[in-house]
Amino acid sequence: MRCPFCGNIDTQVKDSRPAEDHIAIRRRRACPACGGRFTTYERVQLRDLVVIKKNNKREEFDRDKLERSIRIALQKRPLDPERIDQMISGIVRRLESLGEVDVHSDKIGEIVMESLARIDTVAYVRFASVYKNFQEADDFEDFVQELRPPKSDDE
Repeated sequence: MRCPFCGNIDTQVKDSRPAEDHIAIRRRRACPACGGRFTTYERVQLRDLVVIKKNNKREEFDRDKLERSIRIALQKRPLDPERIDQMISGIVRRLESLGEVDVHSDKIGEIVMESLARIDTVAYVRFASVYKNFQEADDFEDFVQELRPPKSDDE
């Protein structure tokens, strides 16, 4: 593994342990050349996925891109980082288990929204605002109104 600080290719593993409920291996590494320390994760990848965008452009699936967008939606929310990692790994496993190499971006968005709705409604609304391309405050209001349970006749 190449050192991200100096580029040395001979880094040493100092510690390995299971992560994300034994779905990944977290490795602490050190570079003997510069003394830098960093962490890597090793995960099983069942197949190479290709994302088909709305404009029919195709691009390689990027787990880091998925993780960044989810972490932005969850920014400043009271969730354990381990729980977030588990959710991201679950989404990736679900995409890989679809049995298709080509996955439409809409499908990815729907799966992310389902996952966020289960763990944090604020993050769900944040993600939906970008995914559904909200243009006005009324778009937020309409979306949040759909989340609220219908009022009974007694109220």
